[in-house]
Amino acid sequence: MTPPAAVYLDNAATTRLAPEVLEAMLPLMTEQFGNPSSIHSHGRMVRTAIEKARKTVAGLLNTSPAEIFFTSGGTEADNTAIRSSIETYGLTHTITSPLEHHAVLHTLEHLAKRGSIRLSMVNIDSKGHIDLAHLETLLQTNKNTGSGRSLVSLMHGNNEIGNLLNLSQAGAICREYDAIFHSDTVQTMGHFRHDLQQLPVDFIVGSAHKFHGPKGVGFLYVNAERAKINPFVHGGAQERNMRGGTENVYGIVGLAKALEIAYRDMEEHRQHITSLKQRMIDRLRASMPDVQFNGDSANVEGSLYTVLNVSLPASDMSDMLLFSLDIARISASGGSACSSGSNVGSHVLAALPGLDADRGYVRFSFGKYNTTDEIDYAVDTLIGLYQKELTN
Repeated sequence: MTPPAAVYLDNAATTRLAPEVLEAMLPLMTEQFGNPSSIHSHGRMVRTAIEKARKTVAGLLNTSPAEIFFTSGGTEADNTAIRSSIETYGLTHTITSPLEHHAVLHTLEHLAKRGSIRLSMVNIDSKGHIDLAHLETLLQTNKNTGSGRSLVSLMHGNNEIGNLLNLSQAGAICREYDAIFHSDTVQTMGHFRHDLQQLPVDFIVGSAHKFHGPKGVGFLYVNAERAKINPFVHGGAQERNMRGGTENVYGIVGLAKALEIAYRDMEEHRQHITSLKQRMIDRLRASMPDVQFNGDSANVEGSLYTVLNVSLPASDMSDMLLFSLDIARISASGGSACSSGSNVGSHVLAALPGLDADRGYVRFSFGKYNTTDEIDYAVDTLIGLYQKELTN
């Protein structure tokens, strides 16, 4: 087989910009250049584009445009939901898991370290599933102490091991105890449908570059009936006084177009990506009997279908695995992309009980532009690397 020029299997880190999205953005990058806060015609034209984008996003999520606020990305959206709700409501107790993205985990750990909150960690099982019974126990205990409302922050789809949280069940528990429920939905936005008239959530977030939109733009959904928060970013009256700073207009338009395409083609892309993931699982199992899959990522129908976390047999090359793949023109990850280039291992895998730290692990994450030939090349390369190691 002729090897592909390059194989990109790190779509959980970022995705390729869709041509239709670029086409939608270009007018806002060239002739429609007005400041949306200006009252003249140039500004009004751009303001209209922003509000049209907001209406598109709200329509796809089945909510009101007044509940969608554009941000610089998922990290800002997470920080806004967490910090603003704690400050606005004077919350002193928060609950999260050790598996959260650092945008959530580091934020809460920082607030706990300086004494602003008391932080509780919900239990997880060996596969990384959230113990919802323990979540209820934590909420009940806090209620019994008379400490006021709790903030619960649990992600929908884990970016490293692909586990999915049942948002309806978790949200129902939070509602029972009048807790504020924030979910980082960055990895599932554009890949799963979110009906906000049905989901019992107070905050969810999106980041355009995870679903073939531009980098540097995202959004926060704020449930207007349950969560009225003060701004996190000050300095202007933009986003209905909720986020200061001139809007990233072409980014916002690109986000809305990318989400529109994602919803339009979701089932087709799900089937295609799922078939690629299943092919990699089947070929690895057939060729490498000692291979393991972390978390729930090998549960093709019950996990985030874009992510597969693989543990390979322990060997001297484990520390060089990603480098070796890169030399073979295969881009993958050893964990969250936000930690790439550091010597710090995956906090998600470290939190899983019983994981063999000596094994090499790699996260492959798939997108709509990947092909069967690319999957086969990646698997053949892995097999070749380990066969070479065994013969040395």
